[in-house]
Amino acid sequence: MPQLVRNKIVLKGLRKKLRADQTSAESVLWSRLRKKQLQGIKFHRQFSVGNYILDFFAPSINLAIELDGSHHADKDVALYDLERTAFLNKLNIRVIRFWNNQIFNDLDAVLETICQQLRIPS
Repeated sequence: MPQLVRNKIVLKGLRKKLRADQTSAESVLWSRLRKKQLQGIKFHRQFSVGNYILDFFAPSINLAIELDGSHHADKDVALYDLERTAFLNKLNIRVIRFWNNQIFNDLDAVLETICQQLRIPS
């Protein structure tokens, strides 16, 4: 993937704001992903690819993790999510999505699903 597609300077302020204002679900998952805690894989939070800012991204294996609140059930938001995923998939980035309530209600299952994805070659 070309370097200029990642972490565009024009999105730096927004990425910083999103990190400062992370959701509770993002905070919980980040506490388990940061500092290479999950199988030694380095994750970044609020990492941009193209014009999209990903909740979590592991560039070494091209894996994006997105956490969705209830507004993602809206038809227009769901369509946007599909377009975004298609764009990322064209760059060979795998995207896995979880609902926020999955983070709160079954974090172990979420982490197991992520671990399974870590074992799948990019």
